[in-house]
Amino acid sequence: MVTSLELLAPAGDADIGIAAIDHGADAVYIGAPKFSARAAAGVSLSDIARLIKHAHFYFARVYVALNTILTDQEISESLNIIRELYQLGTDGLIIQDVGLLELDLPPIPLIASTQMHNNTPEKVKFLEDVGFKRVILARELSLEEIAEIRKQTGRIELESFVHGALCVSYSGQCYMSQAVAGRSGNRGVCAQPCRSHYNLTDGAGNKILQNKYLLSLKDLNLMNRMPDLVAAGITSFKIEGRYKGIDYVKNVTAAYRQVIDQFISSRAGYRRGSSGTSEITFTPDVNRTFNRGYSQYFILGKREKIASIDTPKSIGQYLGKITSVGKDFFQMARHDLQNGDGLCFFTRQKDLAGFRVNRVEKEKIYPNSMRGLETGTPVYRNLDRAFTGILKKPSARRLITVKMDFVQNDTFIKLTVKDEDGSTAEMVREVLFEPSRNPERAREQIEKHLTSTGNTSFRAAGLTIQPHEPGFLSASLLNGIRRDALDKLTQIRSEAYPRQEVPFTPGDAPYPETKLDFRANVFNDLARKFYERHGAIVTEPAFEALSGITGKTVMTTRYCIRHQLDLCPKLQNPELPIKEPWKLKDAHHTYRLEFDCRQCRMFLILEDT
Repeated sequence: MVTSLELLAPAGDADIGIAAIDHGADAVYIGAPKFSARAAAGVSLSDIARLIKHAHFYFARVYVALNTILTDQEISESLNIIRELYQLGTDGLIIQDVGLLELDLPPIPLIASTQMHNNTPEKVKFLEDVGFKRVILARELSLEEIAEIRKQTGRIELESFVHGALCVSYSGQCYMSQAVAGRSGNRGVCAQPCRSHYNLTDGAGNKILQNKYLLSLKDLNLMNRMPDLVAAGITSFKIEGRYKGIDYVKNVTAAYRQVIDQFISSRAGYRRGSSGTSEITFTPDVNRTFNRGYSQYFILGKREKIASIDTPKSIGQYLGKITSVGKDFFQMARHDLQNGDGLCFFTRQKDLAGFRVNRVEKEKIYPNSMRGLETGTPVYRNLDRAFTGILKKPSARRLITVKMDFVQNDTFIKLTVKDEDGSTAEMVREVLFEPSRNPERAREQIEKHLTSTGNTSFRAAGLTIQPHEPGFLSASLLNGIRRDALDKLTQIRSEAYPRQEVPFTPGDAPYPETKLDFRANVFNDLARKFYERHGAIVTEPAFEALSGITGKTVMTTRYCIRHQLDLCPKLQNPELPIKEPWKLKDAHHTYRLEFDCRQCRMFLILEDT
């Protein structure tokens, strides 16, 4: 059996989605007009239709996210949107709210959003049993945990994030933004308090750290773990970033395309998840676009320092250390800097500082400010003007390979084109045979004009010509029959697109838990009905509907501040344990930290509002 591997890229709008397809994505995910977990990245139905048309030409897929929790009033509006998305040809619907499963849904494949916190074999098996075609797994899972989910489930597809920003909390289990700003992450409007700075105090009120970004994580990068992820059972590799710009999506998509293609070419039994080959005009490098530094998170099951506590901002590409400093310039061992590049470094106080390169003269770099620059200072580039300039322009073409067969007879000519997926188009022109004075030259002309596919999305990979010594044919005639044949093939490809339809039938599988509190995110009557029908009792509504939130756990995470600070009593054995309870404080709120060392979890409990 051949396994299809899918590279899944983000699309903040249709143009970014089209660029992702052109740069090698097998699928893209994009926000519905309303009710997506990135509310500011909602996309109109007309733009989604435009993206679908482009993607389907390459047999690539478009998944639409309608993955917030919904009020009773929003349920019916959501159903109307879902029906319209189905009519457009959407390949999958990403949802969080199980109330939607109580509706008469069209036969659109269902994808369980990571906001459903899909972290155990029991949860994923339940989702499979109730009709989901795919689950987006929790980011915190290790390879071992993913493999166990694969082992205990059937044919449900497993999708995993491999690159981009990380939510510090279990997805769908973070209520911090709602608690402090009235902006719910489960409603698509997270204020990202995890990227804010905090003071950390011990049980005696002493400050351990001050004004540090103690909940801000580095970005995920699993580029070097693709073989391990495939072995564990992942078949869809997801890049985060519906709020990212087109240059980011182009670069990261092209980089992962190369990695996945290399894996496929070196192993039997795997194939790409779509058609065509992307020709790009640059060398992809994920270090040269937005990143906060990279982490493999918990994929190996062991801990690394995953937070970026000194800054929540992009630091970009590491360039090296300053080797010498002059009055108004500095030098580095090697660089490719250009005028206008943006560089940054950490000061002695570990604050991020930045400057612009005014000019470069051989080994000397003249910044707009020398403040804080010293010999030995590590320097990063977070604005690469040359690279960004390339990515702002057209930087890729995706081409479908076709083979051509040309026949000239006494009374007609015929061109047959067959693409890499087996779709075939044929065009015939009535033309009387006119002997050529130079048959060899005539053959060269036929080959030249038929294989010159120009600005189309096709690339000729072979041409047979019969007879061996063809007659004379004008360039306009040859160009015309080629153009018409490829236009016809384009239409045939559109009609041949292998769309999947999965009728949804409500089941009665028991939910893995019997009692559900606010963390089940039940925000409407149909969601409550769903859980009750599957044997669970809902004891609390969603956090957004609670009247009192003081004392509630607003974040659950595998990230541990104690480990980040080398104070983990389990793994690092600090000489002087710090008195508990630890607390995080900002200007307005206090959070008590609790630690579950057995399962390596940390909880943030809101102490005041």
